[in-house]
Amino acid sequence: MKEDIKIPVVEGVYLAAVNAYNEDYRVYDWYAYLINENNYPLETVLVVSKGYDKKDKTSVMRHSLKVLAAKSFAKVELLQPDLLKLNNEFSVSFFAEGKMLHKNFIFKKNTVSNSTAKELPLMQEKGILAD
Repeated sequence: MKEDIKIPVVEGVYLAAVNAYNEDYRVYDWYAYLINENNYPLETVLVVSKGYDKKDKTSVMRHSLKVLAAKSFAKVELLQPDLLKLNNEFSVSFFAEGKMLHKNFIFKKNTVSNSTAKELPLMQEKGILAD
């Protein structure tokens, strides 16, 4: 019976941390971005995030996007400096091509830094891709 259930693999969707300039406060802040590298839109996107380690945990944050167009990206949330000391998990669910898809992304604690930044798909920015 279990072999009859086919869970689609999510491809071409990434979660990235980007160190961008905040015009309001005149500082660089880390932001989480959702990237859709596919040729089709993601619809009804739900993102649930939380930070944790063995002794601390954050509150759960929820975000939604009505549509994330094909070959585009969207800012999801600010990653405050204190959160980077924790594991940050993002649970992303969406509809694409008539199917509901889901993927968990994790930034492991202390891995988000400028020294580990690499070129990101579509964004033409440097950042860190979540596992």
